[in-house]
Amino acid sequence: MRVIIHDLEDGAVFAGKCDELIDADGKYAPCQGCFGCWTKTPAQCFMKDRLKQIPRIVGTADELVIVTENCYGSYSPAVKNIIDRSIGLSTPFSTYRGRQMHHTLRYGMHDRLYVIAYGDMTDAEEETFALLAERNAVNFGFREAVFRRCDDTRRLEELL
Repeated sequence: MRVIIHDLEDGAVFAGKCDELIDADGKYAPCQGCFGCWTKTPAQCFMKDRLKQIPRIVGTADELVIVTENCYGSYSPAVKNIIDRSIGLSTPFSTYRGRQMHHTLRYGMHDRLYVIAYGDMTDAEEETFALLAERNAVNFGFREAVFRRCDDTRRLEELL
């Protein structure tokens, strides 16, 4: 299953390119940090909005594509909010993965995390973003992380 999370005003460019399209429009509550999605209602957020099932959706994605505006070498706030609300894709228990301690994955390993960042970006921000994508891939259980800088959002279709 291919999941695309994006913060573009018009997601029409993604039509037919994914199984699940999540529009990061900011019309949902931020993570409350209650960890209920870990313990009380595993992989399900207690908040009754569009992101209630986001841990399951992200956790079962074979390929996760994140298209975001660069915000100082990181995701836009709306996209970061979705990532924060996805914490329930893992459990509170720990294990070693890649010689490092990480939370145990609820849904196992996945193929690829693909991050595309658009907007003005310095070389240092690009380097930071690439490292962030790599670390998120490990935490989310993706075998591979790919980061691409997109200087023109009209060319997004070529990068997908």
